[in-house]
Amino acid sequence: METSFFSHLAPQPPDPLLKLIGDFAADPRKEKVDLGVGVYRAADGTTPVLAAVKEAEKRLLAEQKSKSYLGPEGNIGFNRALKELVFGAQSDAVCIQTPGGTGALRLAMDVIARTKANTRVWVGAPTWPNHLALLGAAGLEIVEYRHFDQKTQTLHFEEALAALAKAKPGDVVLLHGCCHNPTGADFSLAQWSSLAEAMASRALLPLIDLAYQGFGESFETDVAGARQVIERCGEALLAYSCDKNFALYRERVGALFAFTREGRVRDAVLSNILSCARSNWSMPPDHGGAIVRTILEDPALTRAWRGELDAMHDRIASMRRALAGAHPDFAPVAGQKGLFSLLPVAPAQVDRLKEKFGIFMPRSGRINVAGLTDANIPRLVDAWRALKAEADIV
Repeated sequence: METSFFSHLAPQPPDPLLKLIGDFAADPRKEKVDLGVGVYRAADGTTPVLAAVKEAEKRLLAEQKSKSYLGPEGNIGFNRALKELVFGAQSDAVCIQTPGGTGALRLAMDVIARTKANTRVWVGAPTWPNHLALLGAAGLEIVEYRHFDQKTQTLHFEEALAALAKAKPGDVVLLHGCCHNPTGADFSLAQWSSLAEAMASRALLPLIDLAYQGFGESFETDVAGARQVIERCGEALLAYSCDKNFALYRERVGALFAFTREGRVRDAVLSNILSCARSNWSMPPDHGGAIVRTILEDPALTRAWRGELDAMHDRIASMRRALAGAHPDFAPVAGQKGLFSLLPVAPAQVDRLKEKFGIFMPRSGRINVAGLTDANIPRLVDAWRALKAEADIV
């Protein structure tokens, strides 16, 4: 007789990235290099709390009068301020707060599944692995096409257009708004325009993951492609994360935007979003959203935050230039954007970099560019040169 209700469950393998964290922590070498987990890091390796965030928290401590429940839409002031920041005061988009960008994505996918079961979702590969897990959990059909060739470090825009030519009206297209994870290879504004035209002509629904605004080219440019698509298509869902650009990772601050031209349809969409949110998490936690609202409602605090965001952007860009200039194999990194790049390294080479040289990254070859420093880039490059000289690693 089975002794537990859960006896039939098979143990699941640990998440590779979470396992990498443990492996790095357990490694005793002093010169080890962590290029794994995707959080911003300053030159000293820390992930700092922004000064604007600290000031907002001081104000909340002094002024907040209640910890009562929020509704399923979350912090209304946060929703209003974030919508104005990203899309302008005149936008009539629906916006509700979610637990991080991941929560926004899952909520969007649940609404899509409720609209039409087994909807096909077109996804450029490689993508953030959790995209595929979320789509599968929502019961949506995944159709992949090639976005990026790791070996040649080439973005394959023509394959995106070819994939969309096969899509049917009512299909969904998952797009990275900026700072593509894991490749760092973004569409140009001209390519975004072509994508928008292709999607509109075939009545496809854009699902845009905008998780790194401000880490790419500029705060405004990073959302320009998404705006083109939304304007041309008329309807779209956009998942937004404040975890990165406000450095609020553990607070889980995100939002889901829904766009449609018709007011009656907009009301129905909002009611279904709220219904799905209620059955998932009931209502989101408030602290992170209240921090962002406090910052965005004070012009001086907003300016201070934007200055800190610019400094994070500049450090990432400088590390890209430094790595690109240190070895020809890494030259494409300079033209990529955001926290991540997918280096042209095989899984066996990644294993060797960890075991012999103490350089840690996921076996996919994705690196967190913010994990680089002026001190550890020479170590990575020297290890790469030594690795390429080893005949037994291909």
